[in-house]
Amino acid sequence: MRVRPLLAVLVGALAVAALVGASTTATAGRACRDAVGDNGYAYAGHQATYRGHGVRATLTLIREPNVASGHVAGWVGVGGPGQGVNGEDAWIQAGVASMPGMDPFLYAEITRDGRDPEFILIEQGVPVGRSHRIAVLEMSGQPGWWRIWVDGDAVTEPVRLRQSSGRWAPIATAESWNGGEPACNSFSFRFERVSVSYGGGGSWRPFVPGDRFLDGGYRLHDLASAPAATGAYRRTLASDSVLPYAFVAASG
Repeated sequence: MRVRPLLAVLVGALAVAALVGASTTATAGRACRDAVGDNGYAYAGHQATYRGHGVRATLTLIREPNVASGHVAGWVGVGGPGQGVNGEDAWIQAGVASMPGMDPFLYAEITRDGRDPEFILIEQGVPVGRSHRIAVLEMSGQPGWWRIWVDGDAVTEPVRLRQSSGRWAPIATAESWNGGEPACNSFSFRFERVSVSYGGGGSWRPFVPGDRFLDGGYRLHDLASAPAATGAYRRTLASDSVLPYAFVAASG
């Protein structure tokens, strides 16, 4: 499955710019791209082995991003281009993103019935080191209806995505877009407690990585062993360790 680019952040950029202040820059870990993937997009992340009814992760920006052009983002979600009814675009995702001259921000993005993506600004000025528990989850007893949750609170109204129930394998990934220009963008996101819901309302089980997205110059580093295909972890972690499944997605 082709990963969906974060288009709606760009659509909503003018509205966001009025709310978000200027960011500081960092030079460590840059990755320069002339054109990567589709239209300059590049990825570092995972798609789950199994289809599910939701995905969650504790997401942390662990280094100040530097965005020369386009954007960077770390997100969890389901769906993608051509994944909706009759091959229409349909997806729902949430995460942390950054654009040139802006502080990182927490966002949600929804696309349904092949329409233009809808961008929702959840929190502006997300600092390095602050963690957010983000979940994209189908509602209990209401197949095809979804909500986004942040730190235990629902941040969207119910969203209907037709014929979506149990059809999509969840994704947890970082992405970079070069804005159509040669650009050096840097990012580093930590994904912890990554889980998949096997039922509406949050029947959470370990995220079992299937497809791996890793474009040249980027890196993925496991912080805890990925679970086996059965969902059983391969080793026991100390109580004070980062809980499985956990990984870092970074440039350079």
